[in-house]
Amino acid sequence: MTTARQIDAEQLLYMYRTMVTIREFEETAGRLAEQAKIPGAVHLYAGEEAIAVGVCAHLDPADTITSTHRGHGHCIAKGGDVRRMFAELFGKSEGYCRGKGGSMHIADLDIGILGANGIVGGGPPIAVGAAFAAKYQGNGRVCVCFTGDGATNEGTWHEAINFAALHRLPAIFVIENNHYGEFTPQERQGAIARLADRAASYGIPGVSIDGQDVIAVYEAAREAIERARRGDGPTIIEGDTYRFYNHTGMSEGDPRPQEERAAWRQRDPIAILRGVLEQRAILSGESAERIHEEVRREVEGAIRFAEAAPYPDPSELLTDVYSD
Repeated sequence: MTTARQIDAEQLLYMYRTMVTIREFEETAGRLAEQAKIPGAVHLYAGEEAIAVGVCAHLDPADTITSTHRGHGHCIAKGGDVRRMFAELFGKSEGYCRGKGGSMHIADLDIGILGANGIVGGGPPIAVGAAFAAKYQGNGRVCVCFTGDGATNEGTWHEAINFAALHRLPAIFVIENNHYGEFTPQERQGAIARLADRAASYGIPGVSIDGQDVIAVYEAAREAIERARRGDGPTIIEGDTYRFYNHTGMSEGDPRPQEERAAWRQRDPIAILRGVLEQRAILSGESAERIHEEVRREVEGAIRFAEAAPYPDPSELLTDVYSD
């Protein structure tokens, strides 16, 4: 079992900075949406940062991921450019999808981001296709499929895992169990408490971990990714986590119990990792604030870039549209 002391300081600082970047991006995006500067809904990943970062820390640029409607954190953890992300949210031509995808459909094939998906359960079949291609080509790549707990009740999720298990594909299925499918508690969606237990139905490993502890995520992901790379097939990883804001945006009216929300705020994944770094004398209050300030400046620069970028020309309306 990997411990924080076995991970070098540079890697821990990288994970901390990336988690801070996700948080700053999300809270800024939430405020901009409230100001009607971003069209459409934004589904914020704040509170769940440890899962994306702990998993993607093991991935190479050529490895692939599929994402969800709550996918900004996955994009950043995989190496996405926050300038192009904000440009996409603003609907500008400098965005990842030239302003046509918006918050829920960011993709960058150059760094293995096969796309976020507005359809719950839409990612698993895509991930299986990527994993099948990797096995067929023998290139050593893996594909990580991120989903929420709600997707585990979709047929596409089960069909994809069954196929991946049958063919021992290099896939890792990560369940970000934030305990709610929109506003429906998990216990009212499924008859089991540990979603990773479903792995037994497919003859593959399934592990449930503390999704607020990036070290625990990092260790579980390492084992699953190594297993996939050596040809032993897929793994299900369930991270116990919580979204800090409403289903969309930062709006009031969150129906979840206030006591529950307050308790999860006490388990902020960024604060947990900061405590580890301070204990190891890798981070001080001053150096932590410096990281936060650098990230804030990066995000502010990204917004300026997005605001200055042009909108797509109307002549491009049907460009890159593949169905009619």
